[in-house]
Amino acid sequence: MSLDTATVRRVASLARIHLEEGEVSRLQGELNGILAWVEQLQAVDTSGVEPLAGAGDATLRLREDVVTDGGQTEAVLANAPDRQGDFFTVPKVVE
Repeated sequence: MSLDTATVRRVASLARIHLEEGEVSRLQGELNGILAWVEQLQAVDTSGVEPLAGAGDATLRLREDVVTDGGQTEAVLANAPDRQGDFFTVPKVVE
């Protein structure tokens, strides 16, 4: 399958891509190259190949839903500009 310039302009319009006049021929070549690859893939005999399992068939490993404090107080507060004990100290914003 080969695309003509009118089809390339139509595709660019649908994709909301502004094309200058000189870019149409370049894009036409690129799109025709992509379509050539698709035609090559369609020529491959896949009659004996089972479909791949999608992510819908996989089951996720679940962890226990436990609330923790993370245990990283010092690491979290290491870059704090000002702190008081285990808390951030911030300027008063409500007067």
